[in-house]
Amino acid sequence: MKSSRTIHTSDGSSVSITPRGILYDLHVRNAAGATVATVVMNSDALDALVDEAEEVR
Repeated sequence: MKSSRTIHTSDGSSVSITPRGILYDLHVRNAAGATVATVVMNSDALDALVDEAEEVR
C-alpha cells in the first residue's frame, strides 16, 4: 500500500490506514470524527490484521 485508505462503517465510524516510512498508522474514528484510537504497526502486522479480518467475513 503506497497511499492512504479509509474504510467507512455503516454506523459512520472509519478506519484510516496511512503509510509512514516502513510503518503504518491506523486511525480509528467514531461517527462524530473524534479519534478513538491510533495504532502503529509494521507491514507484517498489517498483513496479519487484514488476513484475520478476511477470515471473519
